[in-house]
Amino acid sequence: MFRLLCAALAMCAAAQAFADQDVSLVIENHRFVPAELRVAAGQKIRIVVDNRDATPEEFESQKLRAEKVIPGKSKGVVMVGPLKPGQYSFYGEFNEKTAQGVLIAE
Repeated sequence: MFRLLCAALAMCAAAQAFADQDVSLVIENHRFVPAELRVAAGQKIRIVVDNRDATPEEFESQKLRAEKVIPGKSKGVVMVGPLKPGQYSFYGEFNEKTAQGVLIAE
């Protein structure tokens, strides 16, 4: 059990070390808040997604080459980048009509 805990802590530390920049994204009422994220271009980004809804949502983006299911009432991490300057749309696959957003790398 102790080894498992140590391994989990090491993986968390490795994920944090991977990112040059952290950003927070909330899912609430089947919407992303904020709907627009601004980040520095050329950096690795760690997006911490806090799903405050009771139902799961899938963060999905073809442009970012990322997808991650975030269970209800939990958090997940999506790693992307480094990114060229531009706009990268993302959406919630389970609530695509309302869960829309864009990441802007400047």
